[in-house]
Amino acid sequence: MEIAKAIDLHYLAVRDGAKYSQRRALFDRLVEPAGKHFLGIVGPRGVGKTVLLKQLAAMDDRTFYLSLDTVPTEMDVFELIRRLSEDHGYQTFLLDEIHYYPGIDGVLKRLYDFLDLRVCFTSSMALALHESAHDLSRRVRLLNLLPFSFREYLSFRHREQHEPLTLNHIIAKQWSPEHLRAGLRFDAYLRGGSMPFAADEPDVLPLLRNILDTIITRDIPRVARLHTDELDTIRRLVQFIGRAAIDGINYSSLSRNLQITKYKAEQYIGLLQTAFVVQRAFPAGTSVLREPKVLLGLPYRLLYRDYGDAIGGLREDFFAEAMRQAEIPFSYLKGTRGQKTPDYLMEHDGEKLVIEIGGQGKGRGQFKGVKPDRKLILTHGDRSDGMYRPLFLLGYLV
Repeated sequence: MEIAKAIDLHYLAVRDGAKYSQRRALFDRLVEPAGKHFLGIVGPRGVGKTVLLKQLAAMDDRTFYLSLDTVPTEMDVFELIRRLSEDHGYQTFLLDEIHYYPGIDGVLKRLYDFLDLRVCFTSSMALALHESAHDLSRRVRLLNLLPFSFREYLSFRHREQHEPLTLNHIIAKQWSPEHLRAGLRFDAYLRGGSMPFAADEPDVLPLLRNILDTIITRDIPRVARLHTDELDTIRRLVQFIGRAAIDGINYSSLSRNLQITKYKAEQYIGLLQTAFVVQRAFPAGTSVLREPKVLLGLPYRLLYRDYGDAIGGLREDFFAEAMRQAEIPFSYLKGTRGQKTPDYLMEHDGEKLVIEIGGQGKGRGQFKGVKPDRKLILTHGDRSDGMYRPLFLLGYLV
């Protein structure tokens, strides 16, 4: 790629970035002084990482946008950036989708060590960064850009501004009537509203299907050496998770149903988690087999089941996503000998908080034999008496 072509593409990105008036919360953190270290933005495809970089490029004429999925692999990216810096005066470089460029970890190391620049980059594959062959730990600070929380969805899609809540607010029923009224939009959020592109796409599923195909056929092969037939197995694995009941999806059940080894099931789930397609919840305690429960990212389950049929799984997918958004660790509760147990356990203010997720019919019977410090039943609705709380309120957590 010639310098002139790179500059032309940069100006196209700047014009595109100027069209977007609303900004994700992460934007303000990126424009703050960052010190010497580079910033890496990791998140799923479709959540707005490219738009975020283009908005940054449009804000400062000394900032340069470069998408590495358009750069020939034989191109010396370090030399390109050096020339743009020394000859054209650019001081900040925004590198999009870095996992498409082979050896990018070495390029980042050289940029950090030899040029006085600021670099911000994105990747849809966390594995490409966390398992770098070079030691980038002191050079790079990673930030997550995840799908919209329910609160962000209300802000971007409906121009509604709501105060954030904490778990203590939810437990103590300290929310506003406006928080509750917005719950009427929760089903639309679960149907695909968590993905920013849903604002421009009435039917998100075709685009989501294309995103998943790109992840399997392009992103995963970039970071893992797999045979071609293994990519089809990964596709069938996601399909199996999407079509199956949510309970009992783990390495053993995937191995048994897909006729692969447990080692391969674990490897594939690990790759899909780094691409933000699945999320693992590990069991509480130390006396149970350490196989995780496998959940899907929102709203992938809808690629395989109708909304009414998928709603139970979507509720738990939402819970896991809300916990990830708020950076709250949680575990799932695993019964013995067929014993029914609640869904999840977390530590909160020094107490064990046990949570059951479901529809309005869930009751106290779910907690038989369990003695936590506090119990909550999170239901799909606005019920808030006793131990019941509306599930969607987790979408206001920060």
